[in-house]
Amino acid sequence: MAAAVETAHVARCANRTPHAVSWGRGLALASCRSVLIYDPEKRRVTEILNGHKGRVNCVHWVQKDGCDSEVELVSGASDSCLIVWELRNSKFAASTRLEGHSGAVCAVTAIHGAGENPKLLIASAAADSSVKIWRKQGLMGECIQTLCFGNGFMMDVALARLPGSDAVILACGGDDSNVYLFIQAGEQFQKIHSLRGHEDWVRGVEWAACDGNLLLASCSQDCLIRIWKIFIRTESSSKDSDEGIIKLKEDVFNVRSKQGEVSYAVTLETVLSGHENWVYGLHWHPPIYKDGRLEQPLSLLSASMDKTMIIWASDEESDVWLEQIRVGEVGGNTLGFYGCQFSPDGSMILAHAFHGALHLWRKNKLNGEWSPEVVLSGHFGSVQDLIWDPEGEFILSVGADQTTRLFAPWRRPGYDQVTWHEIARPQIHGFDMQCIAMISRFQFVSGADEKVLRVFTATKNFVENFSSITHAPLEDMLSTNICNEIPEGASVPALGLSNKALFQGDFAANPSKMDPSAMPLNAADQYSQTYFHPICLTEPPSEDHLLQSTLWAEVQKLYGHGYEVFCVACNSSFTVVASACKASKVEHAAIILWSTSNWKQLLSLPLHSLTITQLAFSPNDRFLLAVSRDRTWSLWKQREVAESNTDPFFSLFAHTDKNNAIHSRIIWSCDWTFNSKYFVTGSRDKKLVVWGDVDSAGRSEENPGVVRPCSSVLDVGDAVTAVSFNSVTSLDGSYILAVGLDCGDILLYKWKPNVNPSANIDWVKCVKLDKSQCHTLTVKRLRWRGPVGRAGYKDEDGSEWLQLASCGADHGISIFNINRLSL
Repeated sequence: MAAAVETAHVARCANRTPHAVSWGRGLALASCRSVLIYDPEKRRVTEILNGHKGRVNCVHWVQKDGCDSEVELVSGASDSCLIVWELRNSKFAASTRLEGHSGAVCAVTAIHGAGENPKLLIASAAADSSVKIWRKQGLMGECIQTLCFGNGFMMDVALARLPGSDAVILACGGDDSNVYLFIQAGEQFQKIHSLRGHEDWVRGVEWAACDGNLLLASCSQDCLIRIWKIFIRTESSSKDSDEGIIKLKEDVFNVRSKQGEVSYAVTLETVLSGHENWVYGLHWHPPIYKDGRLEQPLSLLSASMDKTMIIWASDEESDVWLEQIRVGEVGGNTLGFYGCQFSPDGSMILAHAFHGALHLWRKNKLNGEWSPEVVLSGHFGSVQDLIWDPEGEFILSVGADQTTRLFAPWRRPGYDQVTWHEIARPQIHGFDMQCIAMISRFQFVSGADEKVLRVFTATKNFVENFSSITHAPLEDMLSTNICNEIPEGASVPALGLSNKALFQGDFAANPSKMDPSAMPLNAADQYSQTYFHPICLTEPPSEDHLLQSTLWAEVQKLYGHGYEVFCVACNSSFTVVASACKASKVEHAAIILWSTSNWKQLLSLPLHSLTITQLAFSPNDRFLLAVSRDRTWSLWKQREVAESNTDPFFSLFAHTDKNNAIHSRIIWSCDWTFNSKYFVTGSRDKKLVVWGDVDSAGRSEENPGVVRPCSSVLDVGDAVTAVSFNSVTSLDGSYILAVGLDCGDILLYKWKPNVNPSANIDWVKCVKLDKSQCHTLTVKRLRWRGPVGRAGYKDEDGSEWLQLASCGADHGISIFNINRLSL
């Protein structure tokens, strides 16, 4: 019977491309190789569309006539391919794959054709210096024309229908500062005009139909936005132009259609200047119904690398375009916005930034003010490791985007549904992050692509905000913290990499910091390096606050490794930390043990000849397991000592070598059963093996230290990169094992001990997660929540629900609710 698996949360962000977001039926978001559909009202990802084999660069909802919900979505990716997704049975599925480009697709647009059998017309721009026109009817799609631009690139494309005609017009914005216009004559598009005026690359073009005219907005790296107007040229308007009236130059072109030949004129409507950096994106306010008819509001949204979005609108009396609203972010070591979108009803605006973060603002219906909203967030690089806190109330993750992030459930007052959000960014580093281990409820140690391990502790401001967001008792959290004096906050000094702890005295010691009118005593006071300002949160913080106000304090650095730290682990009693680094020699492949009481180096355990890929302490703290690139594992046993003040001492208990090693490739992952009897190893050779019984091996007098395979060798079909045993058994007493593969798949197995391994009946495959739930690249880590039940819910100890967290190289973190009764 298939297990009941539901996705509780997906943490992702937008790709670093200008057209990575489109807002229609939902918020379509290009994230790594996937397209996400996010519901801003429910504040959760509703669908994940996997199908591309390269980074998705652009997404576009195909608008229907009127304000009906869209049923088609087009995406283009670095795999030179376009996919048309169609709504079927309330779910989107890939209906047509369009292949023909020889370079990455960077922009796409689509429009429904006219007639009894409407065809979908798609235009795509790619890095092969071409724009291709596609026609899709039913499930079949074909390329009907290729527009070549020599050595130039088209950065954006837009399709629209000409007023007073059934002809389709195509606008292409290029890197030669021009906007090219093409008209469809029969099946083919013909160039009719070039719009000149921009002085740098044209980054975006978009059409809007208004009062029988077409408006084309174009934005450029010259920091300007130009609005062009296309209208039907009548005899009266042509006579006016002959009467010596001073007016803007009009360029005229004729279009033949079924209604006859129609003359059109194109002219520059206005130039909008207000941004101070490259303008990357723009979006017209979607048409809305007003008094029973569809109207196009003359409102334009623009996003720039100056970290601002501006809503421009035409003044009804003077027809002058004016800046109405400006929103954005202030401070933070970030670059600006890459693109922007209006919500379908215009009540919300969204921008996505250079680092993938989404910025959402909502308009207050009462006072008309725009305020930031809670929105989806996640890593914008491979997520290398994650871990649950000891209480199972939040998750910490580290990624190649050089950040450590904290995700926790948020129960909104009056809502039954619990949603997960990023509520802190404890570490913003200068090196790619690699591994993490919790050393108490509010302390962790992390390793990056450097030789140093860093220890962090939560700040009082974070604990207070965490309590108010998750509704956990504040007194319990502050009393369990191991620090006697918890810092108020943390900040990064100028040109520094360490999060400096700030205490109450740091704010009061210098009167000039407390009183802005006080005279600075010296230059250091005049230019303060304390950027921390306490904030009181009742909901998850915005990106601005995450960048600047949620850092944890760095309290210790651990030196000892010769190369970049690769893995770290802490025992269950939080007394010993083990770490290892990248290595190609025995002396560098040694495990280093650290004491958490004084952070002194306890031991160095040399044995392996290559990098140790993962470390794991047994739940009873008696053993330390290490697996390595040298295709072997080693088991270290802690010496039992009578004196309580003696430091822990580990000695080699068992290990494999070339003669008895079952694995023939790198062993990537390992984990212990909850009773410390067995451990599992997973390798690139696609094999899973359970070893044990460790307890009986430790007590055996005949063969002390002999740990043998006690399961059949399971071939899972792809390289095993992550394994995790649950802390409870299934109903039949089997151990529950989650397995992550190199291809991104996640599998759930049951393993029953004391069954004849040679019969191959000890393994039972419970479920393979759906492709839409899995990762699209390597699964980096799997972790079961320690306590049974779901975080954020008041589940009892005997709850049927288990929670599994996964992270992968596709930038994603997923949290799954798994029904234990169905395994």
